[in-house]
Amino acid sequence: MSVADDSHSAAGTVPPGPAPGRSPGAFALPAAVQVVLVLAITMLSVALPTIRTELGLSVAQLTLVSAAYGLSFGGLLLLGGRIADLYGRRRVFVAGTALFGLASAVGGFAPDVTTLLSARLVQGAGAAFAAPAAMALAVSLHHTPRARARAMGIWGALAPLGAAVGTLFSGAATVWLSWRWTFLVPTLVAAAAVLLAPRLLPGDAGTRADSKVDALGAVLATAGLALLSYGLVHAAETSWTSAAVTVPSALGAVLLAAFALVERRAADPLLPPGFLASRRRATALWAVLIASAGTATVFFLLSLHFQQVAGLSPLRTSAAFLPFTAVLLATGPLGGRLVARLGSRTVIATGLLLAAAGLLLLGRLSAHSPYTGPVLAGLLLLPAGIALVFSAATITLLDDVPAEQSGLAGGVVNTALETGPTIGLAVLVSLAASHTSGLTGGATARTVAEASGYAFAFTTAGGVFAVSALAAVPLLRSR
Repeated sequence: MSVADDSHSAAGTVPPGPAPGRSPGAFALPAAVQVVLVLAITMLSVALPTIRTELGLSVAQLTLVSAAYGLSFGGLLLLGGRIADLYGRRRVFVAGTALFGLASAVGGFAPDVTTLLSARLVQGAGAAFAAPAAMALAVSLHHTPRARARAMGIWGALAPLGAAVGTLFSGAATVWLSWRWTFLVPTLVAAAAVLLAPRLLPGDAGTRADSKVDALGAVLATAGLALLSYGLVHAAETSWTSAAVTVPSALGAVLLAAFALVERRAADPLLPPGFLASRRRATALWAVLIASAGTATVFFLLSLHFQQVAGLSPLRTSAAFLPFTAVLLATGPLGGRLVARLGSRTVIATGLLLAAAGLLLLGRLSAHSPYTGPVLAGLLLLPAGIALVFSAATITLLDDVPAEQSGLAGGVVNTALETGPTIGLAVLVSLAASHTSGLTGGATARTVAEASGYAFAFTTAGGVFAVSALAAVPLLRSR
């Protein structure tokens, strides 16, 4: 039995390899990097209008700058996980973090849109190698099943925490310093991690000479995910039937289908076909995907509402998300312990229901909604549910994964984290825009129509979470 089973006992695969570091920093180091890698996704959220004005960007250019990091990050994650498994987790962690830090420094001093866009793309590439290696290192530091489960429960809560901190920091930096500090602070963290890694993290046992990288699979997966994401990004601002959406999305889907066929025949596949055959693992992956989608959509739409409808400043907009962050910090460490006592099925289903309740409360949003009402209640319930989902789902996804595939597991988890916001924003922002457009055709004021559109998107998301919670109960049942 495993720690993710509903038998409430703790067991699992004990990863072989070098002895774990004894310093508390051994776990804190990759954890801090993971937070910064996710922070980089949302760190421009509040600063985008300022960047547009300073660099003279068009709406299309601004959209690309915002999405570029996720395109390269999500597209290269499976390759990054495989490389980490083959050539050493610490080596790949250091190399990926160094590349991320260097690109962040370039972005911080970017004089024009071309430099900024290139920096964001390279940032994402570095993150794609650092993130799965960081998770694999975190797993290797804990040899007992119970300690490993608790550590992965904490790890699961790092992603929404990074997203929340990114939004808070974006507003504070824009008002008090400059949007460029949203790049320079990650540079400092990356530099510190590169310097401390040899001291704090266990060394690599060597490369696996008997295996090689599935080059064709890597090209198909990277191109497929990048094209699909690129198409979906445009769906948030144009018609789903437009060429900007359908052409790259269709090409991406075809390449991903070809990737699936190639992996069935590859001697050393990038993603072994049986890895996601587990019903429990696939359900946990879906939970991670919708949880990341819901988090990103709430930050995006509420940031627009607070600034464009409620008239809040960037700093006050960031401050409005402080309760969300505080609940994440309080709930995140509990996930692993609750899974050990109650089982992953109970914790994931409960988390999804709490998140659904939070989204449905946000669905009562209106142009004149006070902050201290359903909005605040939603911002308290949603992060509690999200933290539980991420923690329990991460434990389930890593349960019984062989040590030699821990980098792959990290790549798969992070791919869901990256793909979720792209899909969620494409679908829910389109729904909000369509609902708003239908209302503004009449006599409804623009701000009232926009708030109603955001509320409709939150309500729809709440329904998806509620249905997923009900489906998770039978799907996560132990065999």
